[in-house]
Amino acid sequence: MGPTTLALPQQRPLLLLSSRPWNSALADCLSRRLDRPVESITAPAQLTPEAVAAIDPQWIFVPHWSHLIPESIWGPWPTVIFHMTDLPYGRGGSPLQNLIQRGHSSTMLTALRCGAGLDAGDVYLKQRLSLHGSAEEIFLRADGLIEQMIERIVREEPMATPQQGVAVLFSRRSPAQSNLASCPEGDLAAWFDQIRMLDAEGYPHAFLDAHGMRLEFRRVCQRSDGLHADVRIIPIVSPPPPRRGLRAPGNDQAPNPHCSKARRASALPAALAGRH
Repeated sequence: MGPTTLALPQQRPLLLLSSRPWNSALADCLSRRLDRPVESITAPAQLTPEAVAAIDPQWIFVPHWSHLIPESIWGPWPTVIFHMTDLPYGRGGSPLQNLIQRGHSSTMLTALRCGAGLDAGDVYLKQRLSLHGSAEEIFLRADGLIEQMIERIVREEPMATPQQGVAVLFSRRSPAQSNLASCPEGDLAAWFDQIRMLDAEGYPHAFLDAHGMRLEFRRVCQRSDGLHADVRIIPIVSPPPPRRGLRAPGNDQAPNPHCSKARRASALPAALAGRH
């Protein structure tokens, strides 16, 4: 009889959660580097316990995800969020924009365990990240670090440790805050930061409204004679006025007691992840 060949146990896959296009190549890169399957989920509707159970990942990694991750996901499967602040400083939404507005030129990219608290989980790793350039350039730079950090976590399985220090909370920005009219008058540096920190796909770009038009600014650069940028000009479309119901003469009726407005169900407790 010839020698018996033993089959090596198949490695469990990894799962990536990302809703941003710049993470699209990350799964393929990790699959090649780690020699194992790497699956991706890109939309909240796809993130169900049944879908994740079908994959049964060893780890779930969250490079960029602006949606709730329920306990039915992060409870059974170890889930790692990547947050663009030196936690516990900067817990909360819009970390990149909040950091730049506060004058930071660099930050720490933190890999932490997803849990019930807002960005309060134990920390696996931190890596320094430069905040120079546009938002898209910063996210691509972070992507390279995230790939390295995922590889290290999978290979070394480091112990996560509790966060140390006083928590500082960030508020999620609204689209209205992209208005350049909110910048200090005559402050070119503020205009530069406002434009570049919103210059990425899927973000509400910096804008000004004038004469019924919206001017959206991207690809800004600083030159000796001032700021130069690309501008997209589109008309501001006003919402149509609400339609008023008209009653036919002699048709005054009492409201139907069987008709009522549906009420929105209250959300279950869940963790908020990947607000980058």
